[in-house]
Amino acid sequence: MAGVIARYHRFLPVDPRHIVTLEEGNTPLLEAPRLSEAIFGEGRCPKLFLKLEGLNPTGSFKDRGMTYAVSKAREEGYQAVICASTGNTSASAAAYAARAGMGAYVVIPKGKIARGKLAQALIYGARVVAVQGGFDEALEIVKALAQEGRAALVNSVNPYRLEGQKTVAFEICEQLGQPPTHHLLPVGNAGNITATWRGYKEFCQTGPKMFGFQAAGAAPIVLGRPVKNPKTVASAIQIGNPASWQGALEAREESGGLIDKVTDREILKAYQMIARLTGYFCEPASAAGVAGLIKYAGTFKPGDRIVCTLTGHGLKDPDRAVAVSAAPISVPADLGKVKKALRI
Repeated sequence: MAGVIARYHRFLPVDPRHIVTLEEGNTPLLEAPRLSEAIFGEGRCPKLFLKLEGLNPTGSFKDRGMTYAVSKAREEGYQAVICASTGNTSASAAAYAARAGMGAYVVIPKGKIARGKLAQALIYGARVVAVQGGFDEALEIVKALAQEGRAALVNSVNPYRLEGQKTVAFEICEQLGQPPTHHLLPVGNAGNITATWRGYKEFCQTGPKMFGFQAAGAAPIVLGRPVKNPKTVASAIQIGNPASWQGALEAREESGGLIDKVTDREILKAYQMIARLTGYFCEPASAAGVAGLIKYAGTFKPGDRIVCTLTGHGLKDPDRAVAVSAAPISVPADLGKVKKALRI
């Protein structure tokens, strides 16, 4: 059996009979020299690596925590799981529940979830309810439902989720042979920055400076107060009151890092640069870390080792990719006209 629980079992104790895995983890750490050169300029480029978490089984980093949360729920005798989601959590919870033969209940904010993610939750067989409100309202509802004891809550307020997610830091240390000097990543519900920093501390006893970036329209940690109606094209981080707020602050303070905001325009610019300069397609929220890297480019040195987590695959939100790209050129099926249109 593969997967993060089997690989890091001493950090993730669970009865082996109850392990639920899709063989998640072991994602590539892709060096990105062309992207680094575009950001920093020729001759002064630090080493830049992209951790491709969109290559987990359901296309996002959520699988690392979900394997452990669902395994522990199964060990504890639950027959179903429940979550609120802006997309990736619902897809992951539904997939692991299907793998385990458990029920899955999902509450989403109506109209605020990318179609690719909704499609996943539905095809895996989850019962999905859309509420007329935001993620924060949805989370309060599922918390109340979980209190009734009929389904295990598998949002990142579940401590097992963060325990599984910390394995990304383990892998990065193994892949690099040492911790990076800086780790940049998007911040939505703030579980990922919390878990990643925890992983560095446990596995390496030290770690990089943690740089987290929220979307400007959904930046409660930066503002120091909840945002009632968060808005951003990066739907995965469209959260106004993060569950792991305090953990994110601890990661920032303990690592000597920062948490800041980037605009939708900056996110979409980074989103396109990643695709065109690395050949990897991520979802918009994933690009927030690279947008932050561009914003703070002047603070890095050529000898730095920088890791940016790309949290989800681009096919999670294909509509956004089409919206920001040039439309296909339509011509008759004629060699000359096609050649002219292609400019070759």
